[in-house]
Amino acid sequence: MGCVISHLSAKFAFFPPSPSTYQIKKREDGKLTAIYTSSSMPLTSAAGGVDDGCGGGGGCSLDVWSLRTKRGNKIVAFYLKNPCARLTLLYSHGNAADLGQLFDLFVQLKANLRVNLMGYDYSGYGASTGKPSELNTYADIEAVYECLETEYGISQEDLILYGQSVGSGPTLHLATRLPRLRGVVLHSAILSGLRVVCHVNCRFCFDIYKNVNKIRKVKCPTLVIHGTEDDVVNWLHGNGLWKMAQDPYEPLWIKGGGHCNLELYPDYIRHLYKFICEMETMTTKTRLAKIKPKLRLPDRPSTAGCSYCCIKPSCPECPKPWCPECFGCPNCLQPTGCCCCLNWNYCCCWRPKPKCPDVKLLKCPSCLQCGCFTCIRKCVQCSCW
Repeated sequence: MGCVISHLSAKFAFFPPSPSTYQIKKREDGKLTAIYTSSSMPLTSAAGGVDDGCGGGGGCSLDVWSLRTKRGNKIVAFYLKNPCARLTLLYSHGNAADLGQLFDLFVQLKANLRVNLMGYDYSGYGASTGKPSELNTYADIEAVYECLETEYGISQEDLILYGQSVGSGPTLHLATRLPRLRGVVLHSAILSGLRVVCHVNCRFCFDIYKNVNKIRKVKCPTLVIHGTEDDVVNWLHGNGLWKMAQDPYEPLWIKGGGHCNLELYPDYIRHLYKFICEMETMTTKTRLAKIKPKLRLPDRPSTAGCSYCCIKPSCPECPKPWCPECFGCPNCLQPTGCCCCLNWNYCCCWRPKPKCPDVKLLKCPSCLQCGCFTCIRKCVQCSCW
């Protein structure tokens, strides 16, 4: 039953434009080119005078790729290069669109944001083969990322993932697998496929694009953009994802914005440009400084009155191991200490406890022996215990 519902939800979720707005042709030199279906004109002809992002009228440089995915489909991808770019944007588009419709937007984003941009069509969209499905979109974005790595030498540290609407699904799928990713942008994103159709808080096995689970695993800065009047994906989806993000960036709630018109608002490009600039200047040192406070243990409390602190052996790796009441060892980051009398087999580094001569404890005033188990057996009235 679950498989049937999953199949139906997948059919409901994907609406590829029919017919495709563009076609792929092979040139005499063997490279691929894209032309509009309606006019047979190259896509780049309409963008020939667009600024290249560096102040000159360099026009548009477009690389067309046909990539085979691990699920056997061939998908089409466009790569637009900006000679002044420091970062690359991997764009996963919305539901009822293909690369032909989005090409003008790609050119504007490349120029205004000063980024390289890679966009792709999901399986069954545009000139890509296969049928659209959740698993196919995951394989699609993985193939595109592999192309960026192998063909352009782009690492995850220089990559920003951008997911619009349904595209937030494959975007967060890949983001959870790239721990050193520079950033993520979620544009009119969904909590999950089922939550778009009906407002539910529980989880179902037949749900698709469970972004509500994946957003917590994304470690990089996450920008959420959503329209307050979105009647397709309610604003609550974007707000929920922003609240659950590990490293949320200042969100953009576009007042009066719908589902497919946010690019028309001046705040959209202005806020997105600010995010890109901050990601460009962010260094590894800056990121570690932001992460470090989250990993820092609470301040060690006073050991006065702690019945365990006076009987702990000294660990070779941890000069001052902590007992359970002191919140664990500061060097080993153990949640609870185990080097006191509760566990005499191992110290707080999970290494064998040092032998009796190395154990630095107060000697028993009754027998003048240290307080380890070896000596305590010889003194039943040992006051240390």
